[in-house]
Amino acid sequence: MDLSRSGKESGDIAIPVREVKSSKSVKAPPPAATSTIRLGGPVPPAAGWKRGVGIIDFILRICAIATTLAAAAVMGTTSQNLPFFTQFFQFQASYDDFPTFTFFLAGNAITCAYLVLSLPFSIVCIVRPHIIGARMLLLIFDTLALALTMAAASAAAAIVYLAHNGNTKTNWPALCQQFNDFCPRVSGAVVGSFLAVLILVALVVLSAAALRRN
Repeated sequence: MDLSRSGKESGDIAIPVREVKSSKSVKAPPPAATSTIRLGGPVPPAAGWKRGVGIIDFILRICAIATTLAAAAVMGTTSQNLPFFTQFFQFQASYDDFPTFTFFLAGNAITCAYLVLSLPFSIVCIVRPHIIGARMLLLIFDTLALALTMAAASAAAAIVYLAHNGNTKTNWPALCQQFNDFCPRVSGAVVGSFLAVLILVALVVLSAAALRRN
């Protein structure tokens, strides 16, 4: 009663406040899942396989450079003079006497120069295994170098065969019976060029296999 009178006298209205207790406890939201990024983790299997292909590609290119350079150098320095001659004739055999051997020298020299220029692109394929443009470029030019080297080696092999065996139907004698130093050198050059052909075939196959895995 005193409170109601004092309230009326002061002009204030008393509002009863009740404490509401929830029967359900408020649960905190679960923490958001955090994803961790690991730097320098293991290399994916596909990238590791392509990097291995790139390393093999680089090694094969160095071997092809050595074989084509040796074939061109041996052919370019091949010449022999027979010890007997007459007043009007001197018996001499040189690679530039045969247009096929000149083509052989030019073809192997061009292939060797291309392989040297392709080494930076091969290194790019090792550093970035998933790159497509550089590997496609190597595949195209490797195929062209393979065709050029194969043509040069095959043409020279035909002349070497005739030099060793001759041709009785056309009265072409076997030149290697007299020029016993000339023929072994050109034969070795042809063998080295065919080794380069095999290496170029392996390079084309590796590049094609790596592109199919992309």
